[in-house]
Amino acid sequence: MNILAIGAHPDDIEFGCGGTLLKYIRKGHNVYLLVMTEGHKGGQAKLRRMEQKSAAAILKPQEVIWGTYRDTELSPKMNEMVQDIEAILERVQPHFTFVNYDEDTHQDHRALAKAAISATRYVKNVLLYEGPTSQNFSPTVFVDIRETLEEKMQVLLAHQSQVTKTNIEGLSIVDISRSTAVFRGISGRVQYAEGFMPLRLFINI
Repeated sequence: MNILAIGAHPDDIEFGCGGTLLKYIRKGHNVYLLVMTEGHKGGQAKLRRMEQKSAAAILKPQEVIWGTYRDTELSPKMNEMVQDIEAILERVQPHFTFVNYDEDTHQDHRALAKAAISATRYVKNVLLYEGPTSQNFSPTVFVDIRETLEEKMQVLLAHQSQVTKTNIEGLSIVDISRSTAVFRGISGRVQYAEGFMPLRLFINI
């Protein structure tokens, strides 16, 4: 299968669905990452690109596709983003698409989610993932990531400049990710999980 994961910034995808993507890759499926911005407001653009490359060396997707948008400025670019995402969907032909959840305190996450919801209007299997700034996220789909959790932590650590930028004293992004995996695991009745809210999910019988 072809899997497309879309994120507003470097490390969004890894936090939201990194464990799930690792499982897909281990099973031989083709994973593509679409990162819309270089995240320059959260660090140096060149450095964050390098960190994304380091993360990809662990994750091993087929390709990291970069958008041409500027960090914190996605909102006014809605129509352009819809068209750009549609072009990538046409090229990748994903069986599953993952993207930021639309209720979020970060404007880029909200804007990207809304653009992706429009762009994927004819696409099956669209799942929304959470981030540290998501609000009112109540997943109904869960993926057991016990076998990939530690590797997911290594992928997050590859984004070195972002590890401690949580605005929560004493908690790194790895701490938050691990705690989230435990919490979603409890909801899904397993040890560690990633949770998703489906825009559409087909179960073939």
